[in-house]
Amino acid sequence: MADMTTEPHAPSLARDAVDEANNPTVLLAAATTVVLWASAFIVIRGTGPFFDPGAMALLRMLVGAAVLGIIAAVKGIRWPARRDLPLTIAWGIAWFCVYNLALNTAETTIDAGTAAMLVNLAPLIVVLIGGLLGEGFPRPLLLGAPVAFAGVVLIGTASSTGDAALVGIVLALVAAVLYAGSALVQKRLLRTVDATTLTWIGATAGAVALLPWTPRMIDAVAHAPVSATLGVVYMGVFPTAIAFTTWAYVLGRTSAGRTAATTYVVPAAAILLSWLMLAEAPTPVMLLGGALCLLGVFITRMPSRRVG
Repeated sequence: MADMTTEPHAPSLARDAVDEANNPTVLLAAATTVVLWASAFIVIRGTGPFFDPGAMALLRMLVGAAVLGIIAAVKGIRWPARRDLPLTIAWGIAWFCVYNLALNTAETTIDAGTAAMLVNLAPLIVVLIGGLLGEGFPRPLLLGAPVAFAGVVLIGTASSTGDAALVGIVLALVAAVLYAGSALVQKRLLRTVDATTLTWIGATAGAVALLPWTPRMIDAVAHAPVSATLGVVYMGVFPTAIAFTTWAYVLGRTSAGRTAATTYVVPAAAILLSWLMLAEAPTPVMLLGGALCLLGVFITRMPSRRVG
């Protein structure tokens, strides 16, 4: 696999995004991100009863920041310019601290399907804002993103098991906005900061911001089953350290809208993993929703001239 810390070529970013969208290495990195992020839904379901949202986020980010630090040290840390450091830290707190807290808390009051449906408003926000900021509106993206989102809506409808609490809905929407904003800011930062260093600094900033939950984390680790603690550690290593590294690699080589649209596959992948690992068979509506997610993302990967 190619070096995932190589900087994108900023002067020809728009052209390179089209040229590299279907590069096999980029596709493999995108698939890695999708599968690992989907697996986090399965692990959260098992560890949630033993870790409150803040304690879970803190342990996950401490592990993730440590692993990313090792990767960055091996690859060679290249500090961002002084002018970019405040934005990098702010991005890390928003993405790795506030987003995690919002989503973890939302999933304590609403079911996973509803949360996934609301959070996946983010790619549409990215497509709109990214297009207005200069990425343009490629026809495949404009066609594929709504198709994929329709699949997410079907999955959310089919997996809902009760009335969603208003607080949970609001927090899931907050998570969607944070996701969209973080993706766009990260795209801008990747023009001058290499992917591994950026992700490590951001994860570290997020972990530091979560330190007030240290007493709860210590208490949870002391009383939770070992399997639950290992589950949170897994999320720190794989859905965080590995998946966010591959996410940054893809984002550095494709448009923010196209990269974000790829994550529409996450709910479909979560359904498959839940079926295989938890023996929770999907309904026909959920299978249809998963198929639409895959079709929509496939459409977004098709080459085309931009509109606008």
